Amino acid sequence: MNYAEEHSAPRTRVSVCMATFMGAKFIHEQLESILSQLSDDDEVVIVDDASRDDTVAKILAVADPRIRLIRAETNQGYVKSFGQAVLASRGRFIFLADQDDVWTEGRVDSMLSALTTAAVVASNFDVLGGGPRPSIPKLDSADSRRHLGNLFGILIGYRAYYGCGMAFRRDILDLFSPIPDYLRESHDLWLAIVGNVSGSITHLDRSTLLRRLHEDNATPRGWRSLRVILAARLVLIRLMLEARRRSLASQR
Repeated sequence: MNYAEEHSAPRTRVSVCMATFMGAKFIHEQLESILSQLSDDDEVVIVDDASRDDTVAKILAVADPRIRLIRAETNQGYVKSFGQAVLASRGRFIFLADQDDVWTEGRVDSMLSALTTAAVVASNFDVLGGGPRPSIPKLDSADSRRHLGNLFGILIGYRAYYGCGMAFRRDILDLFSPIPDYLRESHDLWLAIVGNVSGSITHLDRSTLLRRLHEDNATPRGWRSLRVILAARLVLIRLMLEARRRSLASQR
């Protein structure tokens, strides 16, 4: 690394990017679990999506200088809010976090270790308070290099890529951002597609967080109609083609 590169590199190690909306009930517990694992030079970038409850007040009450709060004037949806938080981040390593989970001890160190050899890392999770997990099988580290198989798994809904368990290196920011405008949900699948198409993703067998399952989760939990499923699959194919285009463009 030359002098110019060294002094243009991000000085912040970890940026935790979060989108909040009507999350007052659980946000304080989640922030405590995150901040306890960060260094003094790390940051938590939160985009609040025009919450109508006291989510913002709860965030401000934490009074930690590592928190950077951005308030959207109107509701824009969680995908755009996550995209905004990522673009506002300054860290070399970008973690995604939901507003209502709890990070388990050692999460940051485990994921940073994985990011030394891969541009994207995806971990498993346990359910807060026990209870059943979603029916999709857990991620397996043995599948990390099976990129075509992972992409097929994404297409048929068989790969458990959840944004709350993912992080990536800043050097692929141009592949991830901007998030395609037509994407209204599943920014996590977009990140997983980027990692697999670029051939640099690793799965962690361990669970690095406790995921809180409740009726207000952004991730749909019920059955969808065939029409909605087919439309979602077409979007995924479109995302794969876009990731391929960006990957090829970055190599020129």
